[in-house]
Amino acid sequence: MTATPDPQSAPSSPSRSDTALTLGDLRAALADGIADFRAAPRFGLFFAGVYVVLGVGLVQLGAGILTWTLSLTLAFPLLAPFLAVGLYEVSRRRAAGAALTWGGILGVVWHERTRQIPWAGAVILIYVLFWSFFAHMLFALFMGPSAILGSAVAPAAWLSGAGLQMVLAEFLFGAAFALLLFGLTAFSLPMLLDREVDFVTAMRASLRATTAHPRVSLVWAATIAGLTLISLLPWFLGLFVSLPVLGHASWHLYRRARDAGVLD
Repeated sequence: MTATPDPQSAPSSPSRSDTALTLGDLRAALADGIADFRAAPRFGLFFAGVYVVLGVGLVQLGAGILTWTLSLTLAFPLLAPFLAVGLYEVSRRRAAGAALTWGGILGVVWHERTRQIPWAGAVILIYVLFWSFFAHMLFALFMGPSAILGSAVAPAAWLSGAGLQMVLAEFLFGAAFALLLFGLTAFSLPMLLDREVDFVTAMRASLRATTAHPRVSLVWAATIAGLTLISLLPWFLGLFVSLPVLGHASWHLYRRARDAGVLD
């Protein structure tokens, strides 16, 4: 009887002489992500299904501003790292030729609760909470204090000078916050699964790697944002495909970054 390969001993990406990420790496990672999803769709559909159920639930709860804010900031940031780990583990096991079983995949996700992933989730939670309240402050600054309390804002107000300025400010600050969070997490989450490092070390390495490769990072961030936005319509159903592919691709892009030495 042949022994099952150890996922920890997954083979590296093909040897390379360069020490930089390229758009070719990104294309290859996306192709590998699609291949992983096609080879084991049940896992991708399961983890994406959790997102979809939460997303639909949040829409139903969105009538109250406080409920929406608390639900959004407590549900998605805390669960996202664990759901991502499940997709990473599928990709890692496929690369190692290991068996893909529910017990094995979910067992790894469950085990991560005792390592550094919860700390990463806490950082993401605090970050999103800060951005949520900061966005509300900007909204009140431009539209008046009554707006933040849930008072209706006339449609014409959005096209006024203050309304347009508010939209621009929200967009610029939101983009800056999103890019920083992307830089902190793009490689740190898969690194925490792959290595015995603390979350601070992983996030610092991720930020260094993304800032050192701005072209690849911006294209990758835009790809994630664009596919996710498109997938939200209708009723988050597109996430059943985009989230698994992006999750698997993130693992493969991390491996390419690791093998290129850009995370050392």
